[in-house]
Amino acid sequence: MNLHKLILTKNECYQQGKPLAVRGLMLHSTGAPNTRLSRYVGPDDGLLGANQYGNHWNQFRPDGRRVCVHGFIGRLKDGTIATYQTLPWDVRGWHAGGAANNTHIGIEICEDDLADGEYFRAVYQEAVELFAMLCKEFNLDPLKNIICHAEGYKQGIASNHGDVTYWFTKRGKTMNDFRWDVKEQMSQEEEDVVKRYNTVEECPDWAQETVKFLVARKFLSGEEEGLNLSEDMLRIFDN
Repeated sequence: MNLHKLILTKNECYQQGKPLAVRGLMLHSTGAPNTRLSRYVGPDDGLLGANQYGNHWNQFRPDGRRVCVHGFIGRLKDGTIATYQTLPWDVRGWHAGGAANNTHIGIEICEDDLADGEYFRAVYQEAVELFAMLCKEFNLDPLKNIICHAEGYKQGIASNHGDVTYWFTKRGKTMNDFRWDVKEQMSQEEEDVVKRYNTVEECPDWAQETVKFLVARKFLSGEEEGLNLSEDMLRIFDN
């Protein structure tokens, strides 16, 4: 994930700053063929690129509308994919057009012309990683607490929009696929966190005598950040 932050401080929504008790996440897509983050996020921070029309959302009411979301996914000026956080996660956004504004973080993916498979795969994966992070941060179940705007409408908590299903189906994806991919991402990240042992006492019983021996002879040092041993290392030492 390529996460940046540029809070839309001039937006009326941010200035009201109403608190959000996060109970879910809502995925949107912009409904317009423009993949550039600079269309919505500004001013240029050196990565976004200039918006020659000045119609980004960092103004009181962009295009005269009361709209604001927590983040956008799209292209930087160099073409790479990134996420920009545009509201604090715990501030109420204006994205759902209904009660979901009170409960859900809203994230927009910048649409292309719905024909670029490579772009779709890149922003889809970026969204998966972002939603996995947010699910962990707010202790959410991805299978229960993630919806898109179209699903919010069916649940009676959002306005009548078709995003993101009209785009996903063109690329052979569903929101159920997305939810399961977020769950898999969370599981994978948990597996990637390797337990470290920083003191002799933290080591498994079967390894403690070997570690004591190595520390006593100064082959290992427990100073500063500790021993920093993984189980794989302990098994090598124990052989």
